Amino acid sequence: MRTKKLITLLTALCVSAAFAGCSSSGESSVASDSSSSTAAVNSQADADSTTASADVSQATDTTSSFDADITVISREEGSGTRGAFVELMGIEQENEDGDTEDMTTENAEITQSTSVVLQSVADNEAAIGYISLGSLNDSVKAISVDGVEPTVENILAGEYAVSRPFVICYKAEELSELATDFMTFIMSSDGQTIISDNGYISVDSEAAAYEGSGMSGSLTLSGSTSVSPVMEKLADAYKEINPNVTIAVQQTGSGAGITAATEGACEIGMSSRDLKDEELANGLTATTIANDGIAVIVNHSNPVDNLTTEQIMSIYTGSITNWADLT
Repeated sequence: MRTKKLITLLTALCVSAAFAGCSSSGESSVASDSSSSTAAVNSQADADSTTASADVSQATDTTSSFDADITVISREEGSGTRGAFVELMGIEQENEDGDTEDMTTENAEITQSTSVVLQSVADNEAAIGYISLGSLNDSVKAISVDGVEPTVENILAGEYAVSRPFVICYKAEELSELATDFMTFIMSSDGQTIISDNGYISVDSEAAAYEGSGMSGSLTLSGSTSVSPVMEKLADAYKEINPNVTIAVQQTGSGAGITAATEGACEIGMSSRDLKDEELANGLTATTIANDGIAVIVNHSNPVDNLTTEQIMSIYTGSITNWADLT
C-alpha cells in the first residue's frame, strides 16, 4: 500500500514538472516571437529611414548648385547687342569724367558675331552669353530673367525687360531711289510680316502693302550681326519682286555700320541699338524697323533656368565667378 502511494506521488510530481516545463517553454517561445517581431519592426524602420535619407540625398544632389567656374562670353566693343545688354543689365557706371564706362570683366571671352557666341556656349557647359532673341536656336538654352521667359509675347506685354530696337541709319539727302524703295518695302506690311515670322517684333501692324517698283541696280548695307539675319531675308524677298536688284548685306557690327553710313561707304547702316546723339549729329537719320529681345543663354548641361538682373550684372562684372556662388 505504501509502495502504491509512493508511486502515485512520484507520478504526480513528474506530471507537475512536465507541465511546468511546458509552461516555461511556451513563455520562452512567446518572448522570442515578440523579440523577433520587435526586431523586424525596428529593422523595417531603419530601412525606411535609410531609404528616406537616400531620397533626400538624391533630391539634394539633383537640385545642388552647379560647381564650375563661369566662362563669360561677351561681344566686341561697338556691338549694338553688347551696348544694349550692358545698359539694360546695369553693367556700366559713370566714371570721373562723367562718361559711361562698360564694366564687363576683363576675363570675358570677346567674340565678333552672334554665331560665335552661340558656338562658344554650345561647346562649354560652364559658359554664359547673350544674343538676339531672333537668332536663338536649339544648340543652347535661353534662361528666364527675373522669372520671365524671353518670348515675343512677354516683350510685347512689357514683362521681359531685356529688349532693344533694330535700327537702320542713312543720310537721307544721299539715298538712291533703290535704297529708298527697299526701305519702303521693309516698312510695308510685306516687310513687317517677314520680321514677325522670323521671331522679331513688328513696329507697324497696319502698314500698307508693298507694290513692286521694277527697280534695278545694287545696294550695300553694313552693320549689326544681330540685324543681318532678318535683313538678308528682307533682301531675298525684295529681290524676288525686283529680280534685277543686287543687295549685299555685310556683317561688321553696329558701330562699324554706323561709321560706314556716316562716311558713305554704304548707303544704309544697321544697328541693334539706338544711335547716340553724336552719331545723329553727323547727319544720319535713324529708323526703327523692328524690336528684338536679348536672350541670355547657357549650355544645355547647365541646370540654371533663371537669373536675376543683379546676378547677371555680378557675373558680367566679375563679382560672381562660379555657378555655385549663385545660391
